[in-house]
Amino acid sequence: MDMPYLLTFRRKVAGGVWPLVASAFGVLVAVGVGSAPAQAAITVMGRGLAQSCYQAAEFGGDARDGISACTLALSQEPLSVHDRASTYVNRGILRAKSDPEAALADYAEGIALDPSLAEAYVDRGAALLSLKRYQEALVAIDKGLALHVNRPQIAYYDRAVAHEGLGDIRGAYFDYRHAVELSPDFALAKQQLTRFKVIREPATHNS
Repeated sequence: MDMPYLLTFRRKVAGGVWPLVASAFGVLVAVGVGSAPAQAAITVMGRGLAQSCYQAAEFGGDARDGISACTLALSQEPLSVHDRASTYVNRGILRAKSDPEAALADYAEGIALDPSLAEAYVDRGAALLSLKRYQEALVAIDKGLALHVNRPQIAYYDRAVAHEGLGDIRGAYFDYRHAVELSPDFALAKQQLTRFKVIREPATHNS
């Protein structure tokens, strides 16, 4: 018969080790600092400013130029409801690094126009993570997952960041791992998993 094991979760920080939290099957240690959130742009078809906005949000480049394209698209182009909502979300992605509160306002506009945009909730969660509002981020990301976000690996990665911010090291580990299972080439999630180590220890029983 296999001997039962105890799984405890521990994270090293500068100046010491956080207290252990018991669970089952080994010791999981998360070493070092947490991770930055990831975001997902929403595709806008065509060749206009809204499409340029999407390209900037998805592939990077000069954020100011991207934000300008998004803003001009919203004010000048005859967009469908879906594309208008998507453009707000894409502008939010471009704003998120420098001004997460402005990004949250854009995500709110996008969600108000099209509440079915799963990526908008995940991106909202990413902005909340930047503000260390971890519980709110968890709620937003779970909503995106419930709506079947197109790239769930990003949602699981961001949810892992939220779990870690809340001190749930076990939840963080399994979400990072699931992100890699969904997308084996997801470098950010793979990098975070290197901070974790599982060590099996026999469980002790009080007589």
